[in-house]
Amino acid sequence: MALLVVLAYVLIEQRGLFPRGSGGRFAMMQGHFWAGITIFLLAWWRIASRLRHGAPPITPPLDKVSALLSKLLHLALYAFFIVMPLLGMATAWSDGKAVMIPFTGMALPALLPENEALAHQLEDLHGAIGEAFYWVIGLHVLAALYHHWVRRDDTLRRML
Repeated sequence: MALLVVLAYVLIEQRGLFPRGSGGRFAMMQGHFWAGITIFLLAWWRIASRLRHGAPPITPPLDKVSALLSKLLHLALYAFFIVMPLLGMATAWSDGKAVMIPFTGMALPALLPENEALAHQLEDLHGAIGEAFYWVIGLHVLAALYHHWVRRDDTLRRML
């Protein structure tokens, strides 16, 4: 999941390397779309797995405040994994962009009509949440390092 999130960010942040309308820019955008779709699908798989098997225990166990903070941070991450791809798809469709199915020449059917004003609003929201999540992702990384180097528990090993 972490690698897919990094890939989605890199693809969208570096699309400017290619001029508008070019094949390179199109490939960057399609890669961004599919990284997001893959994150979305894997998030649901992970949620189902977590509901079925529960979370693996942390050794030694967390205190109540740390456990609550951990649950809140993970809730925020999963909300991000679900909401961002939905916003991205809604943005693309309302902006009239096709989301091509790789290696087929076919596009996913657009579930929203073209609407330039809506596309701009959704794009702004998608971008703002994406920027805010740099902080959440950074906090997640710092928490993992804290658990590994300071608390010396097995949290980071569980993640990898």
